[in-house]
Parts: sequence; structure tokens; C-alpha cells
Amino acid sequence: MSFDTKTAVGSINQNLPGCIVEQEEFRGETTLVIKRERIEDVATHLKENLDFKFIVDVTAVDYLGIKSPRYEVVYLLHRFGADYDDNVRLRLKVRLTENELRVSSLTGVWKGADWLEREVHDMFGIEFEGHPDLRRILMPEDYDHYPLRKDFDVRNREPSKKSFERALREVGADYKPAS
Repeated sequence: MSFDTKTAVGSINQNLPGCIVEQEEFRGETTLVIKRERIEDVATHLKENLDFKFIVDVTAVDYLGIKSPRYEVVYLLHRFGADYDDNVRLRLKVRLTENELRVSSLTGVWKGADWLEREVHDMFGIEFEGHPDLRRILMPEDYDHYPLRKDFDVRNREPSKKSFERALREVGADYKPAS
């Protein structure tokens, strides 16, 4: 008997009832929308009981003006099976409102989630509770904006300019702003 997403979904429903808010199937891919407060439980169950040992990616989506809640954190997971047919990919999503941009960190489940969560934090401003080192990874620490949010104004270069000028002064670069 080969392992598939139906087996994973059945196991989650049996062992963690009520965690799955919604299930979507599209082009042979399964997406599970998980309750925000239960994502760590579901992730732990998938890894420890169903051998989803690899977190492929963590990202987010901003649905400003399209749907509510505005944000989704997306986790792509992979299970390497003994046979090719037992390789399974699963997508988990957690929906977040603008007022509650917090979700549990999965670094305790998969160490590989570390820098992936930092990138999402840096680009979207989503807080991963319990993350061991949640600092900006791409943008300067004093940068007050989140470039992948839909309401980020790419034409307003002043915040970026000020932040980078400060950084150059701190390292003692011979920098003189353009007149």
C-alpha cells in the first residue's frame, strides 16, 4: 500500500480533530488550511508520525483588497518514501489578519524553517513566535517597511535611502549624499 495525501489528511483528522479548517485539491496537489494556533501540532504530527522530514519552503501571500483575512503563511512539505509512489508533497496554509500577524515558529520541528521564517518576517512583517533569532535577513534592522506587502510604495525611496545612508555612516564609508 502506498502512502498518499489522503492517508496524511486522515491521520491529522483522527489524531488532531478540528485542526484542518479547509482542504483544497488542485491539479493533484493538496492544500490544508490549518488553524493558526494548531500549526505546530500539525507540523509535529506530520514529521514524527508520517515522516514529512523536509520543509521545502515557507512563504507568505498578501491578499490586500482581494480576500480576507489578508495574509496567508504557506508551508511546503515533502515526504521521501521508500518507493517513488510514496513521495508526497503537502502544502499547509495559516490565515492571518492584519491585527494578528503572529504564528508559531516551526524551527523546533524543522531546523530548516529558520532562515525561511526570517525571510517572511523581513519581507511581510509576520512574527514567528518562539523563533530563536528573528532578525531581518535582507533589509537593514532599522528599516520600518515590508517590501512584499501589497501596500508597499516602491516609488517612495526616502525610507530606503535614509536607512542605507545610516548603514554606510556606521561602517565609516566615505559617503556623501548626492545633491
